[in-house]
Amino acid sequence: MEELEKKDLKYIWHPCTQMKDCEKLPPIVIENGEGCYLYDIEGNSYLDCISSWWTNIFGHSNSRINRAVERQLSQIEHVIFAHFSNKPAVELAERLVKITPQGLSKVFFSDNGSSAVEIALKMSFQYYQQIGKTKKIRFAAITGAYHGETIGALSVGDLDLYSKIYKPLLIDTLRVQGPDCYRCKYGKERCTCDAQCFKHMEKSLADHHDELCAVIIEPMVQGAAGMKMYSPVYLKKLRKACDYYDIILIADEIAVGFGRTGKMFACNHADISPDIMCLSKGISAGYMPMSVAMTTEKIYNAFYDDYVKLKTFIHSHTYAGNAMACAAACESLNIFKDENIIEKNIEKSRLIGELTAERAKNMDFVGDVRQQGMITAIELVKDKKTRECFDWKDRVGYEIYKIALKKGLLLRPIGDILYFMPPYVIEKNDMEFMVNGCFQSISEYFDLPHAAKY
Repeated sequence: MEELEKKDLKYIWHPCTQMKDCEKLPPIVIENGEGCYLYDIEGNSYLDCISSWWTNIFGHSNSRINRAVERQLSQIEHVIFAHFSNKPAVELAERLVKITPQGLSKVFFSDNGSSAVEIALKMSFQYYQQIGKTKKIRFAAITGAYHGETIGALSVGDLDLYSKIYKPLLIDTLRVQGPDCYRCKYGKERCTCDAQCFKHMEKSLADHHDELCAVIIEPMVQGAAGMKMYSPVYLKKLRKACDYYDIILIADEIAVGFGRTGKMFACNHADISPDIMCLSKGISAGYMPMSVAMTTEKIYNAFYDDYVKLKTFIHSHTYAGNAMACAAACESLNIFKDENIIEKNIEKSRLIGELTAERAKNMDFVGDVRQQGMITAIELVKDKKTRECFDWKDRVGYEIYKIALKKGLLLRPIGDILYFMPPYVIEKNDMEFMVNGCFQSISEYFDLPHAAKY
């Protein structure tokens, strides 16, 4: 382990990591995984509470997906996707069209979430240029948004941690105050409110619709903002407003698609169809880099013409439509159907929610526990009454993360928000271990007298 750690630190620059931290806490070298668990080269186990950045929805080394990828590997691993295709890609595209919200009939393949967002932005912009509405050149997004880390994706995001240093490079985006249910001034419960906060978006669209080509949003849950969750009514109102003002609605379901919110897609909660939907992460069950941007016949037809007229969407990725990734994705969809996953997750999310609420109810530093399907978030605050946050320099979440690692839990806090997004194969004893270990880690950090009772 020590020798590999030294080589890792010598040669590798890890993402979203201050490498100086690794001098005290070196990267953990994982040798294998099975189900919800990862095992390092010394045999230590870690319950993957976050599905390895929200991707491994059916756990590690899933036997069914393993076999599907092995079968495909013996046939064709990858083929250029410009004027060529492959059977798994065709099958996957057809199946995605059948299960996504109505009207999404065309599938554009890529290889990661940020790229899917870039595709959606470029597609929206070019669409209006080609139908003669050339003044519609801006995008709108809500506060706290996260849509990836390439330049276009950063431009429609709103988290300084990722974008502040790059502001001189970014596209000018219309920023609209978004929902924040935990600190909502209207005092309504998320599940029953009428999304009064939509008035900010309503005014922005009314004032700027002539210059807007698209609004992009993370449906139901704003992930990197701290698992902020909001009412489906907001999405219903947004869909109606975009229709009224002729603005494309982009749903970024990269993190929340494929059952994570309790329905197959987050837009299903509001019973709406976006004009473009971005999917990645869970699409291939975490096996291979993959993403898609799905869109409508109306948008597709605006690009359909003789090549000499230059209406072609000139955008490509080397690994688009990768056959092995598509094979993994198709088998993942088989598992959803064969094993009744969405229905089974209802009971699993209920149990995680109950366990979390029970542990949190008497803890002074837990300001909020919120849940949407298989996503559960625990927001830590300095003062429960005022909802005052900790100073970011305290790195409370990171310190708890380090304690949890020693207990065999892989948490990845977002600031001071701890969250659970486990693989769907998690069982009751694992859920109890996950929740109890998390709260014991919180208690130990704050040196609470009841730390040992979990």
